[in-house]
Parts: sequence; C-alpha cells; structure tokens
Amino acid sequence: MRGRDGLALTAAAATGVQVGAALVATRFVVHDIGPASLAFLRYAIAVLCLAPPFWMSARVRFVPRDLMAVMALGVVQFGLLIVLLNLGLQFISSTRAALLFSTFPLMTMFIAASLGREPLSRMKVVGVALTIVGVAAALGERLMTRSATGEWLGALLVLAAALCGAVCSVLYRPYLVRYPTLPVGTWAMLASVLFLAVPAGLEGLFTDLPPLNRAGWLAVLFIGLSSGIGYVLWLWALKHSTPTRVTVFLSLSPVTAALLGVSFLEEPFTAGVLIGLAGVVAGLWLATRTEPAREET
Repeated sequence: MRGRDGLALTAAAATGVQVGAALVATRFVVHDIGPASLAFLRYAIAVLCLAPPFWMSARVRFVPRDLMAVMALGVVQFGLLIVLLNLGLQFISSTRAALLFSTFPLMTMFIAASLGREPLSRMKVVGVALTIVGVAAALGERLMTRSATGEWLGALLVLAAALCGAVCSVLYRPYLVRYPTLPVGTWAMLASVLFLAVPAGLEGLFTDLPPLNRAGWLAVLFIGLSSGIGYVLWLWALKHSTPTRVTVFLSLSPVTAALLGVSFLEEPFTAGVLIGLAGVVAGLWLATRTEPAREET
C-alpha cells in the first residue's frame, strides 16, 4: 500500500506542475480568445488524446445512473471550472491565480470531512492552513495597495473555480472505485466538450478562428495535450490515495506558475509572492507527513 500511495502522490505532484504550466500558457493567450472557446479547445484536444487508448482498452459497462453522474461531474470539473478560471486570468496574473487555486486542498479537506469521506488530522489542518497564509501574503500586497475592482473580481472567479474542483474531487471517489480511471476521465471530458460547445459557439469560435499567431496555437495545443495526460494522472491518484493528500499537491502549481510567469510573461516576482510560495511549500510538506495508514477510510 505504501508503494502504491507513493506512486499516487508522485502522479498528484506531476498534475500540480501541469496545472501551473497550463495557467501560464492560458494567461499567454486568454486575451486573444474567449474563455469558453479556450476551454472547449483545451478539452476537445484532451479527449482526442484519450480516445485511442480508451477504445483500445476493454469495454467498460457503466450503470446508467453512474454514467450520468460522471458526466455531470465532468461538466462542472472541466466546463464550469475552466471557464471561471479563464475569466479570472483576464484580471490577475498566473502566479496569483495559481496561489488562489491552491486553496483547493482546504476546500477539499472540509468537504470530505463533512461528508464523512475522510478524517481530519492536526497535521493536515496545520499544513493546509499554512498554504492559505501564503496565499493571503501574496494577494494582500496587491489587493490592499490598489483599489482595483478587476483584482477582486479575478480573485473571486478563481476561488469559485477552486470550489468546483474541490467538490468534484470528493464526489468522484466512489466512481473511481467502481470503474477504471481512463473511461471515467474520458466520459467526463466528453461531457464537458459537449457542454462547452454552446458558449464557445456564442463566442464565434465556429464561424471565425481566434486571432492567434503560431505561438498562440502552440500554447493552446500544449494546454490541451497536458490536460489530457494530467487528468488521467489526477484520477489515478484520487483512486489510490485520499482526496486531501492528492489535492494538496496543487500547491506545486503556484511554484511552477511563478517560475514560468517570470521567465515567459515577465510577471513581477515580489516579496509577497516569495512569502506566499514559501508558505505553500511548507504547507505541502506538513500536510503530506501524516502516516498513510491514518488516512485510509
């Protein structure tokens, strides 16, 4: 079990890095393409990546009620969450968005505990709370020194996206126990693509191509490919470890976003961001020190 748990946490860590990189790539193109259109392209590409292994694998028969639940979760996880995140990135930097999104574990922890899915532990509470202190430090310098409505709006949109993801992370677990990871992920993404086609069409995606240059289209391709691979890793990690232990690795996303944002988007690396990253990394270390045996439900 320890070996499987270690692999699950490694997969979760890889997903945390992928989320940060995708946030930076999204910030790179988000002003040239509508939020729903970008979300549609992201998961249309991801579904195309997952389709071959999905059809080559053994057929899995879903109970109709379970399939509908998985697809509904997919609409929230990939449709609503990503649209909210893309909207938020129009107002705040990728680093600050990633730091806000790292509240995901705290939300997951309390939702899982309230539903009786996962016990709370002192170490997890302290670790996740420390990530929130880091987030507050990074955002406080901007929100308290500037009367910018856009900053607050962007922050609220990203927090709403994190809440969507936290709820889905907890509710996915029963279906991941019953069914293989790949079919669950593929059906969830397909549902989101069908859902996103409507708002993307309203943005004009199917009548006029977005005014993206070569670098922009490469960024969109990267976002889609990495999302397909990252989500399979994410579901596999959720299947073999607890929601809080998996989602806490999203704390790696602001570290990744900060490094890439400075390098490619010339985003400022301020003292507040540095303090925030330190809090996030320390919280990640504390929250994952709990003995795996105590995490089992």
